[in-house]
Amino acid sequence: AAGDDDQAIEAALRPKDLGEFVGQERVREQLDLVLRAARQRGATADHVLLSGAPGLGKTTLSMIIAAEMGAPIRITSGPAIQHAGDLAAILSSLAEGEVLFLDEIHRMSRPAEEMLYMAMEDFRVDVIVGKGPGATAIPLELPPFTLVGATTRAGLLPPPLRDRFGFTGHMEFYAPAELERVIHRSARLLDVEIEPDGAGEIAGRSRGTPRIANRLLRRVRDYAQVKADGLITAEVAAQALDVYEVDGRGLDRLDRAVLTALLKLFGGGPVGLSTLAVAVGEERETVEEVAEPFLVREGLLARTPRGRVATPAAWTHLGLLPPRQDAGGPG
Repeated sequence: AAGDDDQAIEAALRPKDLGEFVGQERVREQLDLVLRAARQRGATADHVLLSGAPGLGKTTLSMIIAAEMGAPIRITSGPAIQHAGDLAAILSSLAEGEVLFLDEIHRMSRPAEEMLYMAMEDFRVDVIVGKGPGATAIPLELPPFTLVGATTRAGLLPPPLRDRFGFTGHMEFYAPAELERVIHRSARLLDVEIEPDGAGEIAGRSRGTPRIANRLLRRVRDYAQVKADGLITAEVAAQALDVYEVDGRGLDRLDRAVLTALLKLFGGGPVGLSTLAVAVGEERETVEEVAEPFLVREGLLARTPRGRVATPAAWTHLGLLPPRQDAGGPG
């Protein structure tokens, strides 16, 4: 399937060690120290918490941590662990030094979370056998392991869990120059010819996110292959991204639909999230988690206690005129 191909390509583009990893200078430097020190001591690395928006490299860094420690990695996610028993099964099958990557850790169930406290701190879990008054807890020793937790919403993590991580790294959005380096590296791996201004054009529309930059690069490559002898110039990149409805600031179809509804149907707001979601025919979670963070960051949308409001920049971006405010109200 096409989705499987995309995933395979995405996996092939992932950097394999910290030296190859572009951007996130501070996190990378701090993590390098943590891993080197652990290797020198011959110990398991401290538990690591990575927070930040989707697509900034949390999963990639977890794989790099395992590679740098010469350890296998087990990948799962918070929503997949709904019972303490699910977590106990995973923890009890870990090998010594293994890296357990827990994506969206803030979405784990509360009983599993409480079991994780003891596992992280004392490398043991209490497995409950039986039910009711006759239930007994059997302590199960675990080999030392490294937990790498990833979250897009660090504020939802309970403090006792957050405090058990030895290292916390916050992933920032990428500057266009960093994204250009990501794009040039990926173009080499994909065997795509790209000019510097072509990479710049794609970087400028990638919303500060390497995953999006790589995805757009693959779509531009397709367009260049069919329509432009395979060479990606700024002009070819701009034409390709126009076809895929990604505008000069990186807004896609959903972003523009949200802004257009806000401006044309509601005069710029304020309007509630649910009403806005109905107007664009999307789930409210999609509008809140996919479109809004970028629109707020770009200064095109503001969240207020009374609802969502478009900024003057949003009117300008869509080429619309804001409604006139009458200078004098009724006498």
